[in-house]
Amino acid sequence: MVKTVVIKPKVDINKVNTHILPVDFEYYEPRTLRELVELLDKLGPSAKILAGGTDLLVQIKQRAVEPKYVVNIKKVRELDFIEDRGDYLAIGAVTRLRAIEKNSLIAEKFTALHEAVRAMAGVQIRNMATIGGNLCNASPAADTAPPLMVFDAELKIVGPGYEKVIPITQFFKGPKKTVLKYNEVLAEIRIPYPKPPTGSAFIKIARTAMDLAKVNVAVALRVDEDDYIRWIRVTLGSVAPTPVRARSVEEELIDKRFSEEIVRKASRLVVNDISPITDIRSTAEYRREVSKVIVRDALLIAYKRVRGV
Repeated sequence: MVKTVVIKPKVDINKVNTHILPVDFEYYEPRTLRELVELLDKLGPSAKILAGGTDLLVQIKQRAVEPKYVVNIKKVRELDFIEDRGDYLAIGAVTRLRAIEKNSLIAEKFTALHEAVRAMAGVQIRNMATIGGNLCNASPAADTAPPLMVFDAELKIVGPGYEKVIPITQFFKGPKKTVLKYNEVLAEIRIPYPKPPTGSAFIKIARTAMDLAKVNVAVALRVDEDDYIRWIRVTLGSVAPTPVRARSVEEELIDKRFSEEIVRKASRLVVNDISPITDIRSTAEYRREVSKVIVRDALLIAYKRVRGV
């Protein structure tokens, strides 16, 4: 059953951060995925989805968004799970980051994702924030996006009367923009198990441990018994309008024999794939330079993990 409450603040707050929610909205709590999609279809584009609330509530307090309807999806149990499905691991969109962090299978098979989640804010935030919320907020600095991209993750999207599965590379359209329509919801993330031997790594550079990334990078690679790189992915965040694959680096390294020298040279090519800006957290120049360094470092770490060093 959907519960509805009209929230009416007693004071008028200017557009500054506050502990008070300064706008009127209707509040809903659907309990099933079908109910959720039907509700979104009925309410229209004025509805906003509340998952962990670590982004949306801040935006409402600052009046960056003023929704007419808020739809809390935390009680839709169909969206909260981590399941081994044979060929891939499935994660529900409202699965808390803390649950992902503590999952031993993710730590073992998808190390870069495990490291990305551990690098996000503090335990209090990870106990509330969801993986689907991190993706749907579509921040260029979203920490879960690069590792999911290097593992070739797919996203299950559900709309009224249909569902579809798309590569995560097709999901982001720009800062705060995704392919989701107003009556669609991200239901689950599917991550194919990498073929052995595969190593991965995640590195984040930020002003403080609690801050968003100045730059982040995830890599995954597979080498054969003679050390030739047979499969590789390199993805960065906070250096372009969306998380971006460093294809210049990948193309330079594929089918090459792994060495620190070739990795160092290839990592410099990352500047061909990124378009950083200067903002409150960093300068474009710093982002370009540090990207070369952390791409190199992440590749070296991933290789050592392949070899069990």
